[in-house]
Parts: sequence; structure tokens; C-alpha cells
Amino acid sequence: MPRAWRRPPRAGHAEAYEAGRVAAAEELGALRAIAATFSAAVAQADETIASDVLDLALHLARSMVRSAFTVRPELVIPIVREAIDYLPVLQQPAILALNPDDIDIVRAALADELDKGGWRVVADPQIGRGGCKVDTASNQIDAQAASRWARLTQALGKNVEWLG
Repeated sequence: MPRAWRRPPRAGHAEAYEAGRVAAAEELGALRAIAATFSAAVAQADETIASDVLDLALHLARSMVRSAFTVRPELVIPIVREAIDYLPVLQQPAILALNPDDIDIVRAALADELDKGGWRVVADPQIGRGGCKVDTASNQIDAQAASRWARLTQALGKNVEWLG
């Protein structure tokens, strides 16, 4: 039998096997480190994408809400109703401040409630369309769009300015 075809001695076989096992273990460790790094990168990408999607949703929502009161001014009614219903006991004097463009809409829809409750409705050009302020001797409710927006974005951990 030619020399090249002979079996290697047992000692050489064991050394080669051990060297292969060590090399494979090192490669496996390197692959595990790459996998862990990749998993962390994917998790970070997921967080970044989720944050970016939330930012986009907030910017779209802000644009839609800002134009909604021009297109459908009657949307102010549930906001006013919620603000005045929020007070458990009405204390006089009670003032409902609205944007001048919203006063007629609110009076037409809520005239009976406002009259029965003794509300005084005043025009305030500082209040944006679709919002209101309620003032009593002991309470003040700011239901302006900018204030509601700030509370919403703060609750979501974002800082998307209303006028931004």
C-alpha cells in the first residue's frame, strides 16, 4: 500500500479532532455574538420604527384635527358638552368662553342646557376653533385644542407641538 493511503497515527487523529473541536467552538461563539448583536439591532430598529410611525401618526392627526373644525364646525358641540358636564356641581357665575365663530353653533345646539345651568357665553378670539374654556369660582377647564393636544402627546411621551 502506498504511503499516502495509510491511516494517520491515532495520536495525530486525536490532535486534529481536538483542534477542529476548538475551532468549531470558537466559530460558534463568534456566531452567537453576531446573532446577539443582530437581535439587539433588530430590537433597536423596531423601537425606532415604532417611534417614527407614532410621530407620523401624530403629525397627520394634528393636520386633520386642525382642519376638521373648519370643515365640520359642529364638532365643537361634544367638546363643549364634555367640558360643562365635567363639573359635578355648577357654581355661579359660570362662564363658557368660545371662539367667536363657534358661539352660534354652540348656542343653537345647547341653548336649553346653557340657559338652565345659568351659563354666560362669551366670545374670546384667543380660543381656537373647536375649543372652549370653562370658568367658575373654583374651577377652570381648558378644553382648547392646543391644550388637549399637549396632554395627549405628553401621555404618549412625545413632544409634537400644536402649532409646529
